Formats: sequence, C-alpha cells, structure tokens
Amino acid sequence: MYNYTQMDESKIEYVEIAPSSELPNGERMFVEVEGKQIVIFNIAGQFFSIADVCSHDEGPVGEGDLEGCNITCPRHGAQFDVRTGKVTHMPAVVDIPAYPVRVVDGMIQLGVPKE
Repeated sequence: MYNYTQMDESKIEYVEIAPSSELPNGERMFVEVEGKQIVIFNIAGQFFSIADVCSHDEGPVGEGDLEGCNITCPRHGAQFDVRTGKVTHMPAVVDIPAYPVRVVDGMIQLGVPKE
C-alpha cells in the first residue's frame, strides 16, 4: 500500500471534506472520496487519515480502538499507525494507505493522488 503523505505535493489534489469544527479532538470521521472508504482522525489537534481497510482481511479498520496513534482492527487485532498506515502489530503484514490532511480556512482538506 502507499503512504500518500510522502508524495510530491504537485501530484496531490486536495478535496474539501467538512469544517474542522465537525471533527473535535479525539474523534474520527468516515468519508468516501473517489470510491475509497477513508477515516480522518483528530488527535490532539492534528489531523491524520488512513484507508478504512485492514490489509489482513480487507475488513474495516476505522471503528477499532485508538491508543495514541495506533488503531487496532476490531476483527483480528492487527494494528496500524494512523500517521503513516504502517503495520505495528500482526496478523497484518502489509501497510495500508495514509493520506495527507490539512486545514485551510477552517475546512478539512484530504489529499488524494491526481489521476
């Protein structure tokens, strides 16, 4: 999977999602962008985003328990870092996509690769 947060900015297109006030600290928001299920997190005022799919079994990961920056898949316990999409605990062995997030003029914007 790909960590889009490290992609050249010229290859990223930002899509407005919602006012940042709709995603308070400690909460998460589920969105669909270009047919992809994505979860955006507000952790201590910083926004992070990953695909809502566990690479272990393709199930949703976004409803899992969040401890610090690690989310635990509710199905089989795989863990991922929401900042990077990297696997931090098996049974998953493949990272999941991570997307850049920014706030501009009070609006959450999610970065997706330009086609």
